[in-house]
Amino acid sequence: MNEKTILGLNLSFLSSKQTLSLFIFLSVLVLILIIAFSNGSFDFSFISLLKGETTHIERTIFFEIRIPRVILACLVGSSLAISGACLQGLFRNPLADPGLIGVSAGAALGASIIIVFGSTIFSKFVLSTFLLPIAACIGSGVVIFLLFLLTKGFGHQGVTYMLLVGIAINAIASVGIGILTFISTDSELRGLTFWTMGSFGGITWPLLLPAIFIIIIAFFFLSPVLRDLDILQLGESEAKSLGIDVQKLKYRVIFTSAATVGASVALSGMIGFVGLVVPHLVRLIAGVNHSYVIIGSALLGSSLMVIADLLARTLIQPAELPVGLITSAIGSPFFLWLIFRINKA
Repeated sequence: MNEKTILGLNLSFLSSKQTLSLFIFLSVLVLILIIAFSNGSFDFSFISLLKGETTHIERTIFFEIRIPRVILACLVGSSLAISGACLQGLFRNPLADPGLIGVSAGAALGASIIIVFGSTIFSKFVLSTFLLPIAACIGSGVVIFLLFLLTKGFGHQGVTYMLLVGIAINAIASVGIGILTFISTDSELRGLTFWTMGSFGGITWPLLLPAIFIIIIAFFFLSPVLRDLDILQLGESEAKSLGIDVQKLKYRVIFTSAATVGASVALSGMIGFVGLVVPHLVRLIAGVNHSYVIIGSALLGSSLMVIADLLARTLIQPAELPVGLITSAIGSPFFLWLIFRINKA
């Protein structure tokens, strides 16, 4: 078979409808990026930017604030959507979500600890700028370790235990965040509340570049096993009989999803429903094979998140809405529709 691959993804399984859909997703993303780069609390003429006919202040705002913010929105949207698609394929459950395994909650708890105690304990720490993302990544890493420890390497019923552990971790993290909310000062409470609702404000290139590296490496690590996820839909025993190392596949998907979600939550806060909504939209449009679903989810997730961020910074200028509120407003009705659709099926 003549296999066509791009960036490690096997595209020989794509139908003409799926190829056309991906081209449309890409075109929409490019258009949305142009709009997002040009509009905000400070509007730019994109043509003037391309020609270099801008002031020093405009160039500073564009290159140091606007571009990192839009790139972060793209990364977070694509990573959450890809993680959701992979977890839904692994669990063979259409309601699976990156927050399901507790990684988002662990990262949120780590970041919340720094928001409440960081200004007094670590104020003179040389890496104080990176404390929030470092704490969030440590929180997600602790959750990964607990998942591995409590499910004993994802044995025969590891997925079931993993879901239960994820629910327990989410509950424990919610208790911890609640306690921190209770003891925080007014300024800490405002920062904590705003962060838990999600925001792309305050991003800088030094914070963004490590996240780009982590997410790209995770994507390349995941891409070779997408065809295995298609085979896994037949069932674990059938996949094993066809030569798939199911345990290794679980390792790869879980740890890759945890790394990308941890990096995203570390910089953007808690943003829900993207990993649930986007993969379903992609499947409804043109099919279910994961080579198509992963690329489509990355493109559509990026578009959705950039739109949400654009709305967040333009609806109530000069103030800014939390991005998580907008994605929840979009995702919660879709979640209800999905539940009723599954029930009727």
